[in-house]
Amino acid sequence: MTRTRHTTGGALALLAAAAVMFPCPTLAVGEGGEESTGGEGTHSSVRGGSSGKDLMASVSNSKIELTFSGGRTTKASTGALTSVDPNWRPPACWYEPVFSPKALKEAVATGEGGLVNAHVWWSNGLWVDHYEKGEGSINSGLTLPEDSTTGGYKNYNIGKKGMFWRSTVRKDMYQDAEAWDCGRIMFWQDAGTIPHDKNAPTPETLAAYAYNRIKVPDTEIELKPRGKSTVNLPTWVWLDKGRYNDVSVRADLPGTGLYAVTTAKPVALRLEPGTADARTHPSSGSCEITEDGSIGTPYTRGASEQDPPCGVTYLRSASGEPYQLKASVTWEISWYGTGGAKGGLPNGTFESTQDLNVQEIQSVNR
Repeated sequence: MTRTRHTTGGALALLAAAAVMFPCPTLAVGEGGEESTGGEGTHSSVRGGSSGKDLMASVSNSKIELTFSGGRTTKASTGALTSVDPNWRPPACWYEPVFSPKALKEAVATGEGGLVNAHVWWSNGLWVDHYEKGEGSINSGLTLPEDSTTGGYKNYNIGKKGMFWRSTVRKDMYQDAEAWDCGRIMFWQDAGTIPHDKNAPTPETLAAYAYNRIKVPDTEIELKPRGKSTVNLPTWVWLDKGRYNDVSVRADLPGTGLYAVTTAKPVALRLEPGTADARTHPSSGSCEITEDGSIGTPYTRGASEQDPPCGVTYLRSASGEPYQLKASVTWEISWYGTGGAKGGLPNGTFESTQDLNVQEIQSVNR
């Protein structure tokens, strides 16, 4: 099986010649589009059809539907989480149901509708030969599950109950080696069944997919004093209690009964003063969430010389440039899904940086 990830210029011509000699698909994959409350992305760009000699497609789309709830609002600025585990890798690819028999027949006839993943070249009427005439064994050379079909399909399996499935790859893992694990071309799956394949979708697959779509509020800390601190006097830090709530994303894969709800819960605020000449409160620099859901305590008049439950004390003034105070909220990630499945995923963080001037004044009225 010939594989290519980019087919442009001379490489495209070479690939076309190879496809005529060896009528097997070359596979590269991608997941297109931005998040939405329904299916995401724009459909593939396809040219050619049953009457043409070739058919190419650009990036295909996942059929997963997303529903957002919780702390995400239209008024607040939001951002994506960064996993605290640099070694954690979500699934690079999986299979999804994409066409009914009639829909596939129409898509082949018109050359539209996201027939393939991305940068795939089909030669000599291969679509018609395989899915209409039932000819060809275009999975040859691949290691396939025992229940997989290697022959063709007569008249697109019209009259049978089920769907044609196709691989999808996470868009940020397009060039990842693991993206090639889902090497099967579009195949048939009876209604109400999931493929016996290591890359078949699971609730955890959907949970990881939803994780990457979670948007949390920007980490906007409250400070006292704001913007200008004093050497040896603590700066109090806290989070607006009403701003940081649990955020959930539900991912459904239509036609499978599979779903997962992934929830991010704020659990701590970590402070990095931007200099070694400082003490954090607490000393670990991690301010835990309290029973009432708040992190840190708002400053009250007269508490200027007390150690705050969350804050930082600078021991030396900033020379020239202000200190860069980094604040990151840690979000605990959990999920549940089809059949009572549940689990956890690596915590995520969202960080912000704030300029903080520190002055050499030993007393100040607050």
